[in-house]
Amino acid sequence: MHLLHQRGPLHDLPDTPEAYDAVLADVVEQALARLTPEGSLEHPDCTDDIGDTSLGVTSLLALAWQRSKDPRLPEAVHRSLAFHLDQRVYTEDNPGYPNLRIRNSGFPYARYVLAPGAHPIGDWPSTAWALLQAVNILELSDGLVAEDQRARLLDVAQGYWRWLTEATFFNPQEAGNQAIGCVVGGLMLAAHLPSGGEEVRARALELYRDKIRAHRVYDRGALLPPEHGGAYDNNYGPISLSFLAQAHRVSGEEMFAEDGSALARYIDARLTNGGFDNGGPRYSEQHSGFESVLGLRYFGARVGADIGRYRGDTRWGRHAVKADGGVDGHFAWMLVWQIQDDSVWHRKPSGVPARHQLRAGTVSVAFDSKMTPALVEAAGTYYLPAAVNRQHGFGPVLDGFLFTRPMGEVRVRDLQADGLTAKLVTKPVVGRDHVLRSVRSLYVTDGTSLWTTVAVERFDGEPYLLAGLPYAADDEGRVARTASAAGVVSAGELRLTHPAAEGPDHFDARSELTQQEAAFVLAADPRGYGNPDEGWRHLVSSTALEAGPVVDAPDDLHVFAVRYGDSAPLAVSVAWGEDGLVIRTDAFTAVLGGLDAAAEPELRISR
Repeated sequence: MHLLHQRGPLHDLPDTPEAYDAVLADVVEQALARLTPEGSLEHPDCTDDIGDTSLGVTSLLALAWQRSKDPRLPEAVHRSLAFHLDQRVYTEDNPGYPNLRIRNSGFPYARYVLAPGAHPIGDWPSTAWALLQAVNILELSDGLVAEDQRARLLDVAQGYWRWLTEATFFNPQEAGNQAIGCVVGGLMLAAHLPSGGEEVRARALELYRDKIRAHRVYDRGALLPPEHGGAYDNNYGPISLSFLAQAHRVSGEEMFAEDGSALARYIDARLTNGGFDNGGPRYSEQHSGFESVLGLRYFGARVGADIGRYRGDTRWGRHAVKADGGVDGHFAWMLVWQIQDDSVWHRKPSGVPARHQLRAGTVSVAFDSKMTPALVEAAGTYYLPAAVNRQHGFGPVLDGFLFTRPMGEVRVRDLQADGLTAKLVTKPVVGRDHVLRSVRSLYVTDGTSLWTTVAVERFDGEPYLLAGLPYAADDEGRVARTASAAGVVSAGELRLTHPAAEGPDHFDARSELTQQEAAFVLAADPRGYGNPDEGWRHLVSSTALEAGPVVDAPDDLHVFAVRYGDSAPLAVSVAWGEDGLVIRTDAFTAVLGGLDAAAEPELRISR
C-alpha cells in the first residue's frame, strides 16, 4: 500500500519557461471550456475552499496572456473577473462567524462555503486567499483589464485587507501560513494604492513582527512560525516557507530572509535524504505540492541545501486539482509567483553539520529536540520511534522504562573522517530508581549503512534497545507501507515484535492503517482539526525492533549495537582502552573518550 500524499521530490518537476508555458496552456484550455455564461471558472465539484477559486483561475489566465498574448483571454478575464466582483464578494456578516471584532462593518470578505452560516470558520483564510488572487490580477492587469473594473477590484482588495485586520481577530486559527499569507497580501496591496500605501505596508510589517514573529515556537534548535498550535506541520510548514519567500521578494525586508532561512535549515535537518517526513499539528503525512515549490527553491538556494528533495503530493505538482484532475484555482497565486521567480534549485546536500541531523549518501537520521532519533533512513526504509508502555523513542529499555528523556544538557559531537560521518550523543538520564546514568549513542554511516551503538552503565536486569518501528520504504518512485526490517542486524539478539493488545492505542505496522490515520483516531478533535502529533503521543505500544545487549561488553556497561541497511552478520567488540571506550566493527574503530576542556565528550573514529 502506497502512502497517498508522499510522492515525488518537488525539485524533479521541470521548471523551465517552456514547462510553465505548457502548464498555463493547459489551464487556458480547461478554463475556456469551463467558463459559464455568468463568467464562473469554479470547478463544478467545488463546494468548500471556494471563495477564491474562480478568481485564482482568472489570475492564471492573466499571467498566460502576459506571456502569450492569446487573443481569447481578455474577454475571459473580463467576464470571470466580473463574476467574482458581482457574485463572490460578500459584505453582510456570515451567520455564526465567531471571530468578528466589529459587527456589520460592511467590509467585503470571501466565504469558505457559499451558503450562509455553513462552516463560516474558514472565511478568514478564504478572504486572505482572495486578497492574494486579487493583488496578483492587479499586478498582471496592465493592458488587460479596463480601468473601471480594475478600480472595483482594487477597492474590493482594500476592503478584504480591512476585514482581515480590522473587522476580525488576526489569525484566528493560529495558523502561521495563513497569517504570513495575509501579511504578503498587505505588502502587495500597498504597491497598488494611490494613497495610503505606506500605512498598509507599515501595518503589514507590524503584524508580522508583533503577531507572528514574536510568537514563534522553538523546536529542534530553530524558531518557527506556529502552525495550528504546533511548531511545524508537513503540509503547512513548507507553505509558510513559500509565503516568507514572497514576502522577501516583494518587500526586501531582511527579517523575512532571516526567518525563511531558519525555517529552511530546520526543514533540511528534519527531512530524510529520500524526502520522506512525517508529523504535524494538522496533518502528519498530507504533504503540499506546488504550494511549497517557491519557498523550497528560493530558500534552498539561499542556505545551500537540497530541500527540494521534499516529497510532495505531485498530483498537485502544478496547481490545485479536483478528483477528476481538473484545475481548481485554490492557491493559484503560488503558481504565479513560482513562475515569476527566477531562483533555481540547489541540488547538493549542505556540507555544514547540523545538530539535529546525520546525513551521508543514502543514509539519514533526523533527531528531535531531545536528540532522540525522530526518523531513521537506511537502504530506502524509514523507521519511526517505537512505543513501549506509553513511551516513544529509540533507546535502552528496562522493565518497561525507556531511558531516553534527558535530565540535563545533551552533548553532541559531530565528526567526519576516512569517508565516515559520525555523531555522538551523550545524555544524562534518570530511571525509576533515581540513579543518574550517562547514555552514549554513537551513530556512524559510510553513506550506505548506519551503525548505532549505545552504551549505558550496567543495569540490574535484562535490558534491550528499542531500535525503531519499520514503517515505510521507497518503492519505484513512491513510498509504500512496510512492516519488514530485513536490512537490520544486531550484535545481540534481535527480534521484531508486534503489539499483543488490540485497539487504537496499539499500532501494528502490519495493518493498513497509516500513522496519520492512527494519530487522528487518538486525537482529541475531529480529523482535520485535531492534532495528530498529540494523538500519536497517546500510543501505548507499537511494532518494534528490540535488540539485546552485546555479550562481551565491559562488566560495568550494557552495550547495544545495531546496523541498518545491510543484512550481513554484525560483529562488534567493545572494551575499555587507555583513551576511553573502544568500539570495533569490521568497518571502523571508534574511541569514546573523556571530557575535553569544555566538558564535551571526545570522539575519534577511523577505518
